[in-house]
Amino acid sequence: MTDGLWTLYGQPGWGSAIVDLQLGWYGLPTAFIPVGHLFEDPAAAARLRQINPLGQIPALILPDGTLMTESGAITLLLADMAAPERSLVPPPQAPERAAFLRWLLFINSAIYPCYTVMDRADTLVPDPAAREGFSVQMRDRLLAAYRLWDAAVTGPWCLGGRMSALDFYAAVMVRWTPGPEWFAAEAPALWAVAQRVWALPELAEVWRRNGLPAGEE
Repeated sequence: MTDGLWTLYGQPGWGSAIVDLQLGWYGLPTAFIPVGHLFEDPAAAARLRQINPLGQIPALILPDGTLMTESGAITLLLADMAAPERSLVPPPQAPERAAFLRWLLFINSAIYPCYTVMDRADTLVPDPAAREGFSVQMRDRLLAAYRLWDAAVTGPWCLGGRMSALDFYAAVMVRWTPGPEWFAAEAPALWAVAQRVWALPELAEVWRRNGLPAGEE
């Protein structure tokens, strides 16, 4: 299944960048198809739903034509196909395995939903007065989650001495709300991890496709 073209539907700098980085790390030939701004362009969302009925990215078409969604699931799938020395996921017997699984699911279940809700606050909370308070609560929840993740990072990578897909998540997500300045000041361990990922020469082409990392702008 690793032979052939991998087709990634995404948007530069969005969540699809996390998968794009992993495809680049594993050296898999990738066709990147920008989908457009899904929250501002109804036509873009409609086109994407023809690929992924949920209208979400990343949406990855495997070389055999199989659709794969959910960045956490894609992370595990790609690692299953990778050479052990190149894998971004600790194997079952590795001491870092438990922490990896914990934080991978934490990112996807505690952090990601905050963005989904905040991006759609106008439809979820139609009343403008109520929406303001709701947005503040969601932002506070988001910041608290990032602080928890940051406190668990022992450096130089999220899992200590072992680089993993968690580091690629950090490298993309520190560019999102609440912004690079907040991460540099309030989540310095995650910020330092991101800078190390930005410096990996194997990922230079992927970063160009997704925009320069915050530290190089």
